[in-house]
Amino acid sequence: MGTKTIQEMQQEVDYYIGQFKEGYFSPLSMLARMTEEVGELAREVNHHYGEKPKKSDEEASSLEQELGDLLFVLICFANEQNIDINEAFDQVMHKFRTRDANRWTKKDKGDDQT
Repeated sequence: MGTKTIQEMQQEVDYYIGQFKEGYFSPLSMLARMTEEVGELAREVNHHYGEKPKKSDEEASSLEQELGDLLFVLICFANEQNIDINEAFDQVMHKFRTRDANRWTKKDKGDDQT
């Protein structure tokens, strides 16, 4: 599995969902599902970096899995709303580059670029 573009991911999800008579869930259902996935991601972050370790009987999960689940639902939502995520991303980056251009302290040329 190589690197995919966002457009390819949107097409792949659309093809997958298109196999089923039910199609995409309603926007409210998807928003509820997205909220659920964010909660699962938060729980996993808390297990990794917080003070709440997993119980011995809890199912193994990973940040990668939880981000993947969230991305899938986000793509479903975008597809159902006919939103091109590339265009949405370009718009938000333009906003950050202009509105927020001087909001944070920029690194000096010699600072670590990581």
